[in-house]
Amino acid sequence: MVQQLLMSDWALMGALLLAVGAVVGLLAGLLGVGGGVVLVPAFSAVLTATGFYGPDMMRICLATSLSTIFVTSIRSTLAHHRKGAVDWVVLRGWAPWIGLGAVLGALLVAQLETRQLKIIFGALVPGFAAYMAFGNPEWRLGDRLPTGALRAALAFPIGLVGVLLGIGGGILGVGSLTLYGQPVRRAVATASGFGALIAAPSVLMFLFVPAEHAPPGTLGSVSLPMFAVTVAMTMVTAPLGAALAHRVNALLLRRIFAAFLVVVALNMLRKALV
Repeated sequence: MVQQLLMSDWALMGALLLAVGAVVGLLAGLLGVGGGVVLVPAFSAVLTATGFYGPDMMRICLATSLSTIFVTSIRSTLAHHRKGAVDWVVLRGWAPWIGLGAVLGALLVAQLETRQLKIIFGALVPGFAAYMAFGNPEWRLGDRLPTGALRAALAFPIGLVGVLLGIGGGILGVGSLTLYGQPVRRAVATASGFGALIAAPSVLMFLFVPAEHAPPGTLGSVSLPMFAVTVAMTMVTAPLGAALAHRVNALLLRRIFAAFLVVVALNMLRKALV
């Protein structure tokens, strides 16, 4: 059932989304992190503040986050490609397994309710935060990227977890590629394409999965107004974040941001379990 929004509700939602998009764009440019890990709890807070809370609310957040990631991933990958940094052979080789993981993730999300998805988000995000704060790109498991079953074993969870958390493949992807000898810059450039591989099949499926108690303008489980406002703002503020990145201590900011993610994730977990 679609609830009607008053003008004041539209104004509140618009203002909150503009702020969310601005912050996500700055973080993406400043720290090189995908926005999904911020967008999902932010979308949840926006929908709750405007009265849209129900069993499918978290699915709307995940699906809409992934739709924004599809756009930003393509934009980022093309920018890296112009600098010759993207390894298209790796992208093609990993694509089927990442896509398969994303499809399974979308099927799982379609069956789970908000409380269950919040528990998954709250339980997994602290691990991402720990890697962001303390991960070392010099760690190695091998000098060459794996093939065959090991490649599938690495790529499949990137797609699966990406959909369950509503994020791109940046953190898992860069970590997997650098562990097997890929230079950091090339790993970041190549993993930027993982987001589109995750988002494309999952968002396509979510467009045909109706959500109960959805805000106006929702197609399936994707909120088109939330998508449009957020993408517009990230396009504006991401270059500002990239410019600012050269003037600040990036490692300190990553650790502060990681601590913030832990607090957000644990708070979401607390609310789900109470």
